[in-house]
Amino acid sequence: MDFWSRLLAHTPLSSASSRKDYAKDPTRRLHRFEKEYSQLLQTWRNSSNLANDEEAAEHIEIRLQELTSILSDESRRPLPHPCISFAASKQIYIPVAKIATSSFSEWIIKEAVLFFATLIESEEEAFVENDNFSASLTTLLVRITGANSIRLGADTEARVVELAFNITTKIRLEPHILSAWFRSQQSISQQGKPLGDHERFTGRTQKQDFPLFYLLIDYIHHEGKVGDFARTGLLYIIEAASSSVALEQWIVESDLSTLMATGLGALYSQLSRKLVIDHPAKDLPPILAFSDYEHPKSNYEIIRSCSYEFQSHLDTFLSHLLFWQDVLNHCRSVEVKSTLLEHFQVIFLQQLLYPSLLESSDIDGGSSVAVLTYLRRILESVDHPDMINLILHYLLALPDIVASVPSNAGDVVSAARKRKSLDLATMMATMSEATADPLLFNLVDLILACLRSQSQQTIYVTLQLVSVILKRHHRYAVITLLYTESVLGTSTFRTMGAHQQEVEYLMSLAGTLGGQDNFDEIYENVVKDTLVRLENHPCSIKLVTPKTSTNNHKLPDVPDTLPGAPRDVRPHTLNPADPLLNIIVDRLQTFFLNPVDTNLALTEAIFDLAVCGFMHLEGWFLRNPQNYVYDEDSDEPPLPEPPLDPESPEYEEYNQQQSLQQCRKRPRWTESSLPRLLKTLQTLCDEVDAFRESVPRFDDLLQQRREAFQIADTTVPTPAPTREKHPIISQSPVKPGTPALDRAVAEERRNTSRERPSGFESFAQRILSELGTPSRSGSPRGRKEPTQSSSDRSTPTSFPRNRDAPYDTPRGGAARSFSPSSMPTPWDNRSDAVANQAKAFQAIDQSILARQVGLPNVSNPEGSTPVGPIPLSFDKQPVAPITDEESGLQVAGDDGQSESIVVESEDDGKTDASGPAEEKKVSVSHVLTNVIILQSFLFELASLVQVRAGLFDEVRFV
Repeated sequence: MDFWSRLLAHTPLSSASSRKDYAKDPTRRLHRFEKEYSQLLQTWRNSSNLANDEEAAEHIEIRLQELTSILSDESRRPLPHPCISFAASKQIYIPVAKIATSSFSEWIIKEAVLFFATLIESEEEAFVENDNFSASLTTLLVRITGANSIRLGADTEARVVELAFNITTKIRLEPHILSAWFRSQQSISQQGKPLGDHERFTGRTQKQDFPLFYLLIDYIHHEGKVGDFARTGLLYIIEAASSSVALEQWIVESDLSTLMATGLGALYSQLSRKLVIDHPAKDLPPILAFSDYEHPKSNYEIIRSCSYEFQSHLDTFLSHLLFWQDVLNHCRSVEVKSTLLEHFQVIFLQQLLYPSLLESSDIDGGSSVAVLTYLRRILESVDHPDMINLILHYLLALPDIVASVPSNAGDVVSAARKRKSLDLATMMATMSEATADPLLFNLVDLILACLRSQSQQTIYVTLQLVSVILKRHHRYAVITLLYTESVLGTSTFRTMGAHQQEVEYLMSLAGTLGGQDNFDEIYENVVKDTLVRLENHPCSIKLVTPKTSTNNHKLPDVPDTLPGAPRDVRPHTLNPADPLLNIIVDRLQTFFLNPVDTNLALTEAIFDLAVCGFMHLEGWFLRNPQNYVYDEDSDEPPLPEPPLDPESPEYEEYNQQQSLQQCRKRPRWTESSLPRLLKTLQTLCDEVDAFRESVPRFDDLLQQRREAFQIADTTVPTPAPTREKHPIISQSPVKPGTPALDRAVAEERRNTSRERPSGFESFAQRILSELGTPSRSGSPRGRKEPTQSSSDRSTPTSFPRNRDAPYDTPRGGAARSFSPSSMPTPWDNRSDAVANQAKAFQAIDQSILARQVGLPNVSNPEGSTPVGPIPLSFDKQPVAPITDEESGLQVAGDDGQSESIVVESEDDGKTDASGPAEEKKVSVSHVLTNVIILQSFLFELASLVQVRAGLFDEVRFV
C-alpha cells in the first residue's frame, strides 16, 4: 500500500530525499539516531551469543555504521547537535564498548573504534575529559588488543593505535585531561589518604594506572604508520610528565626504561655477528669496478652488507635508537631522563655493545667488521649530547665525575629514581658473570689493534669509524684517540712565505701525476667543497661565528646534562709520535697495493684529522716554524736605515716592515724539515714516475681511465663506497652520443681483459647497454693527441720535487709512451691493415692492464724489488690470425705481412729470483685507479691548507 500511496500522491519512490531532510532537520535527525540506537540494543540483547550469531553481528555492524555516519555528518553542520548531546547524556558509548568486546568480530570492533573516534573528533560535550568515557574506551582498547582477543587485521590495528594517538594529542594540548586517563593507585589509599613512603613503593606499578601508556609501548617496535603513531603518542605522554609530578614519579617507577632498553638490546642481538662489506654485482661502483676488487665470500654465518635482510634489521635497530633520542629530546623531566639513560648504559652498553666489541675478532670471519660497522652507524645516527656522552664516555673509559643532578620535582621523584637505580644495580649484581671493564681494554685500544690487522675489511671499517669520531665527536678524540699538545699564541703559525711554498708543493705533486683535464676548474670546485666541510665541522662554529653564543642567534638545542663530558676544544696540535697518525701513514706507504675502498677511507681519515679549526697543522702535516732556515741571499729590496730613536713611531714602523719582509721569505726546503706525511706523499709520486718508466703507454692509459670515470659518473650514477664526490672522477658532464664519450667507452672497452673480475664486466655491460656499441673512426691512429713529457703536462704551478733542490724549475724527464700513432700503416689494403692493427692494440692494452706489478724501489727500502719495464717482443714471423684468447697478437707490417706482437709475462708460474717469493702484486689497472685517487687527494690537501689560512687566520704576515 505504501507504494501505491506514493504513486497516487506523486511523491518520489526513492528515500534519498527523505534522508537529506532528516539530516537537515535536527529533530528528525535525532529521531533517526534514537531509532538506530534502539535497534542496536535490541539486536544485542536478543542474541545469546553474538560471536556465533552471524546475522545479529551483521545487523549490529550496520547499526554502528549508521550511528557513526549520523554523528560525523552532524559534527559538520551548524548547531544544534542533538545527536551528540544524546550520546553524551545517555552514555551510549558504554554499551557500544561492551558489544564490541563481547562480539569477537573484527568488523564490529572496527566500527566501534570509528564510533569512538568520531566522538573524540567532535570536540563537544567534553568526551575526552569524562571519566566514564575514558573507562569504557580504555576497557575496549585493552581487551581487543589483549592476549585473549582475536587477531586484528593491519587496517583495524592501525585504527586502534591511531585512536590512542589522538587521545595523547588531546592530552598534550590540554594537560588537565590527563586526570581522566591516568590515576596512580599506589599514591592513594582506599580511604583517599596519601600513602606513606614505605607503602608507596611496595609492589610494582600496575598497568591499570595508565593502560593507554602500555598500549602504546606494545606497538613502538612496529613498522609503518602503526609504529609511528605509537612512538609519537608515547613521546607526547612523556612530554606531559613535566606538568604532572604524579605522572613523572609513575614513569620513573614504571618499567618503561627497562622495556625500552631490553627492546633495543633485542634488536641489536638480531643483527648478524659476522659481516663482510660488499656491493651488489649489478651496481658495483665504477671506482671499484676499475680495480682488483673481488666480492668477499659469505655463507649462512657471514652475511653481506648489501643484502636486504641485513639492511632491514639494521634499519629497524637504528629507527628504535632514534626513538630513544626523540624520547630524550621531548622529555623535560630530569629524573625521567636520568632513569632512561641509566638503563641505556647498564642494559645496552655494558651488557651488549661493549662485550660484543671486546669479543670481536678479524680471524673468525668478520665479527670485528660487524661490531665496528654497528658502532659507526650508531655514532652517525645519534645527535643527542647525553647519549653521545654516555656511549663514548663509557667506551673510551673516561673518568667518572659524580655531580648532583638538579631536579624540579622535589624529593619524591628523586627518591623514586634512587630506588629505581638501586633495583637496577641489585639486578646487575646478581648476574653470574662479572661485566668487563673498559679500563682494561677500551675503544682506543680496539681501534689501534684493528688498524694493524691483516684484514683489509677490518682496516676499512675501522678507518670509517675513526672518520666519524673525528668529524662528529672531535672533542672526545682530542683527549683519547689522539696524542695532542696545547698551542699557545700565534708564534707557532706558519709564515706567509712558507704557506705559499707548501701549497705550491702540494699542487706540484698533483701536477706531476699528469693529466689533460682542466685542473684549474677542478681545483676551484675542490676549494668550494673544502670550505663547506670546514665550516660544517662542529668545532668550527666558534671560530667562524664567534658571536653566536653571546647574541643567542643559535644555541645548541640540548646542552650536555650528564657529568663528565669533555670540555670544549681548545687550540692544539698533533704530536708527530701519535700512534694513530703513524699507523695511518704506514698504511699510506702501500697506497698502490691497497684496495681502492681502503684508500678512500684512508684519505678521508687523514683529511678529517686536519679539518678541526683548533687543530694546528704545523709539525705533523706542515713544517714546524721552529725549524725554518733561511738563505742569506734574498730577492727582497733592502730596507732603509732604521731611525735612531727606538721609541719613535718611525722605528716601530721600521720593525713592522722588517717583520713583514721576514714573513714573506721562503724557508730553505730540506728533506729533514718535512713531516713524515709529506715525505710519504712525495715517495708515492716518485713511485708513479717509476711506474711511468716501466709501464708502456702509462700516460695514455691513465688519461683513458679518467675519461672512463667521467663517463661512468654521467651515465651510471653509482655512489662511491666512501667519498661523496671525487674531484677527478666527477668532472663536467659529457653528453651521451658525443665523440668524446664514444671514444672513451670504446677505449676502456678495448683496455679490459677477459681475465678481469666480473664486477668490471658487469659495469662495462651497463655502460654499453645505455650507450649502444660505440663507433670508431676510420683512422687506425686512435686519438690524435701529441705525446707529452712529464714536464709538459697540464700543471697548476711549476714546482720542483727534488728533496733538497731549491724551488726554481720543475723536475723534467720525458715519460715513455707507446702510442698507436707510432706504428706504420701501409696505404695498400688499408681496411684489412686497420682491422688487424686495431685488434693488435686492443690485445696490447689488455695485456698491459692485466700485468701484475709490485711497488717500485724509489727509496731503496730494505727487501724491496724494483719494477722493471714490461717487455714487448716483436716477431717478424707471420702467424695465423689470432683469437681473443691468444696472447700473441698480429698487426700489419710495412711489407703487408702479418707482424706478431707478443707481450711477455712473468706471472705464469714464474718468480723473479731477485725478489721475495711472497711479494704482493696488483694489476696495472688497479694502479691507475689509485693514481687518480692520489691526485684527487693531493688537490684536497692543497685546498685544505689554502682555505684554512683564510678561514681561521693561521698564517703570520708580521
